[in-house]
Amino acid sequence: MPEQLSLVPAPPAAPRRRRPAPASDAPLAERDPVAQVLIDTPLAHLDRPFEYAVPAPLDEDARPGCRVRVRFSGRDHDGILLARTATAEHEGRLAPLRTVVSPEPVLTTAVAAELRLVADHYGGTAADVLRLAVPPRHARAERTVPPEASDEVSGGQEAPVERSRVPADRQDAAGPWAAYPAGPALLRRLAAGEAPAAAWLALPRQPPETDWPAAIAAAVRATAASGRGSLVVVPDRRDVDRVLPVLTQALGSETVVRLTADLGPEARYRAFLKVLRGHVQVVVGTRAAAFAPVRDLGLLVCWDEGDDLHQEPRAPYPHVREVLRLRAGQEGAALLVGGLTRSVTVQSWVEAGAVATVVAAPTQVRSAAPRVVVAGEGLAEERDAAARTARIPSLAWRTLKKGLEVGPVLVQVPRQGYVVALACQDCRAPVRCAVCQGPVGVTGQPPAAVCRWCGTGAAGGRCRQCGSPRRRATALGERRTAEELGRAFPGTRVVSSGGQHVVPEVDAEPALVVATPGAEPWCPTGYAAVVLLDGWRLLERPSLDAAPEALRRWSTAAAGAAPAAGGHPLAGGGSAQVVLCGVPPHGSVPAVEALVRWDPAWLAARELTERRELGLPPVRRHATVVGPPAAVQEAVTAISQDGTVELVGVVEVAPERDAAQGRSAGGTGHRPRAVATVREPGGPGDALPQAVHAVRAARSARKAEDPVRIMLDATEAPG
Repeated sequence: MPEQLSLVPAPPAAPRRRRPAPASDAPLAERDPVAQVLIDTPLAHLDRPFEYAVPAPLDEDARPGCRVRVRFSGRDHDGILLARTATAEHEGRLAPLRTVVSPEPVLTTAVAAELRLVADHYGGTAADVLRLAVPPRHARAERTVPPEASDEVSGGQEAPVERSRVPADRQDAAGPWAAYPAGPALLRRLAAGEAPAAAWLALPRQPPETDWPAAIAAAVRATAASGRGSLVVVPDRRDVDRVLPVLTQALGSETVVRLTADLGPEARYRAFLKVLRGHVQVVVGTRAAAFAPVRDLGLLVCWDEGDDLHQEPRAPYPHVREVLRLRAGQEGAALLVGGLTRSVTVQSWVEAGAVATVVAAPTQVRSAAPRVVVAGEGLAEERDAAARTARIPSLAWRTLKKGLEVGPVLVQVPRQGYVVALACQDCRAPVRCAVCQGPVGVTGQPPAAVCRWCGTGAAGGRCRQCGSPRRRATALGERRTAEELGRAFPGTRVVSSGGQHVVPEVDAEPALVVATPGAEPWCPTGYAAVVLLDGWRLLERPSLDAAPEALRRWSTAAAGAAPAAGGHPLAGGGSAQVVLCGVPPHGSVPAVEALVRWDPAWLAARELTERRELGLPPVRRHATVVGPPAAVQEAVTAISQDGTVELVGVVEVAPERDAAQGRSAGGTGHRPRAVATVREPGGPGDALPQAVHAVRAARSARKAEDPVRIMLDATEAPG
């Protein structure tokens, strides 16, 4: 049947495989014709420079630190030219550079060395750190920023730039640092060009001329007096808005630049180029500025170093505090880490002698600290038997009412949203999602019961334990709290701050401000009263740093209370009151006791002592492996195979969600997920990060499909 066979179409020809472009025979650069290029790729097994030939036409533009494009594995890739050499280690022919994207040397020699340090410290790749350090290119910004005034840069060496020194009449003796016994010595050493390292506990509720922004400005001004630059990193843009005007007033607008991720591509790259080309010597920003290429770097400042916003959420998950420590050691600069409280990590630096302490005298701390009262403690329990169990006890109501007579009051709520969790009204069993077993809360407009993991509606239904159809709220967010307080104080202005809607500042007019931790609006005149609700929520967080973090969040809110000195108008001549609700008596909970006594160093030292006995971070470095159980077990086995790393344990956590479908992966069920923790048997060293990097490289080389996330020094439990 030949006529039937002719109707069958011929099979399509196999696509021709593209071959990589051969090495060019074009003439090469006469001087240093070999370029070492760091390729921008997430593959860990390619975490090393590759050699390429420099064609003669690209000789002038191919400078160390510039962006280039190269051919790798049959595709064009972006990369950074790290260095040029006269000879190559590779014995065969070298592929040429495809093009120079921009001759701008965006990666300086110092920052390139720090990229490698940070990557090795966290077991990551230099390419991952590079994406955090160098913002994306914007061609128009390169044209609008004037070129540097110094001589042309050549050979990878940065030409010296003449630094403007602060005039003598703009320098004061101690200023905001006079309240700290070691403060004047710190300023003298900075002005003399030295590189001290200090852990600073700032006094709360200070007037603007001696508050922490003014203290940072004084340290930067002293550093500028020695002809050096400074880098100041704060948690969020609201802190930048507080520090930047003070620095500008102290040093001049032409000397200071803002560098944050929310500036937008062009504005951020323009600010980066101003720093790179030496037009400014002081940078203020968030964690995006931690690698800013400041010329003649003399001071690195990390304010509120325990804030979780300093933790980078992208691989290799570096912390700003650690990045600045490594930079200070690499570039010989001073390091100042400070805040109202102190993290356990910084306490370990203090006890190891790596940093000196800068604290105020105990009498000054007692006079500056707000008066904190724990609801339901002492005689208050006799007056109000429900003070310990009520969410807003009568003491908190009276404090808010009295405060609203003279000014704004602040109510801190640990969680955002409306109703965070539901439970059975009769047996108190938590309401769980029928699809993924996740917690059910109330959200949206109009409010509706939905799963907080997969978003599945959970309206109606009966309790699986007792069959009751009734439900009750077990955790309320700031929206529901603001709604209830608005009804309790009719006619009062209510301000809600949290989540995507953060209010930066409130005025001195009476208002009821309800905010989540970290979203408290700044009140220049201070709050007349502060109430901290649901304290048990912060203490029971699944985190190793639950107690220090609870203290930090409480202290940040309490420090916003109006000071009593000088008969403050909002305080009515006396101290504004801070009420902590929902916690046991302060003598039985260290974090509560540290807040009442305003002694964060005591809590940090206590936590470090306990962790030293148990071998927990930062005494021993830990790694957390998150992913499917089989992949986690495989990664843990590979990490600990040489015996230098030991397994702590493996636990099941919340199932992995499919964000595209809005429900758990798998459509009808959920994908199990496990978390494993491994640690070094001895003190902090290089064995664990090297093992983590080796596992990442092996998985990327064989193209492992199951995603596994490995984090070093993580204290938060994955959600």
